[in-house]
Amino acid sequence: MIISAFTKFRTSKPTQIPGLCFRTFNTSPQNNFHVAVLGASGGIGQPLGMLLKVNRLISKLTLYDLQHTMGVAADLSHIETPAKVKGFVGKDKLCEAIECANIVVIPAGLPRKPGMTRDDLFNKNASVVRDLVACVADTAPKALIGIITNPINAVIPIACEVLKKKCKLDPRRVFGITTLDIVRANTFVASLSGVSPLEVNVPVIGGHSPETIIPVFSRATPGVKVSEDKVKTLTKRIKEAGTEVVKAKAGTGSATLSMAYAAARFTNSLLRGLAGEKNVVESSYVQSDVVCDISYFATPLVLGKNGIEKNLGVGKLNKFEEDLVRKALPVLKKNIATGCKSESRYWFRHTFNGLRCRKIYKFPS
Repeated sequence: MIISAFTKFRTSKPTQIPGLCFRTFNTSPQNNFHVAVLGASGGIGQPLGMLLKVNRLISKLTLYDLQHTMGVAADLSHIETPAKVKGFVGKDKLCEAIECANIVVIPAGLPRKPGMTRDDLFNKNASVVRDLVACVADTAPKALIGIITNPINAVIPIACEVLKKKCKLDPRRVFGITTLDIVRANTFVASLSGVSPLEVNVPVIGGHSPETIIPVFSRATPGVKVSEDKVKTLTKRIKEAGTEVVKAKAGTGSATLSMAYAAARFTNSLLRGLAGEKNVVESSYVQSDVVCDISYFATPLVLGKNGIEKNLGVGKLNKFEEDLVRKALPVLKKNIATGCKSESRYWFRHTFNGLRCRKIYKFPS
């Protein structure tokens, strides 16, 4: 798969695989970005590191984990691309790995195993994210933070709470990476309709769990011409795709390779925004007020030099999609409350200057 992707890059338009580079690398100030990966030795971290190593916008890639990181860094450093790779091992090296980073990507934490709920994951991973984000706040407070660690619905509120308590919260800069849901939706729809996945874009909103993933087929491009039953089948598969992989791997892991691809795609979009490219749009689970009475929600975002330039909101939904949102909201509220604990919502009331949509989504009466 990697070889075929490289071949495609060499023989077709470079825009089809944005960010990849080989010997045609063109150095300029906008290419000089530093990305840090925290949890770089794991099942997601290693393939993610490889994909970032070949990104033409990255000049420095730092890898951090509690073990094996030096070997991963040595391995990646042999790839013939200009990004310089450095590994860091152990808690005492965390701050050094993050220092001066433009983007910090966090795949650290335990993966989901068969029979494991996202609540189980939360109990294991909450403290991991809390400690890593606290170090980012102290060491690289202007960095864009992309979090992969599950359960994203509850972990992102934790990250924001940590930053808030350190007086370093800028909600434009904190992202729950839900791109895998979009990647899966595009792939499944393309397979059904017989078109290239590169030509398909299915918006996915809500959160990142089976109850809260909401594919918006009514706004897919090109238009999805399938029956209502097919839409329901596709929706169910996208919602349960993570479990599909966990079962298929039979206890040996979760969705690591596809997640690494999705995280690399999202990181590349952040880099393009930082580099000044206009109209870069990706969806992400972020602190938001685009849906009434809920403080975190995944929607399409315009990305720029400060992270989120504009939240594009939920947009128009059909009845089936509105019903999915209704069912997702109680679950999201519970997840957010778990992450925020007993903290009140006062802290986010005045943090959205320039981020508000013109219209807060309300259900039709």
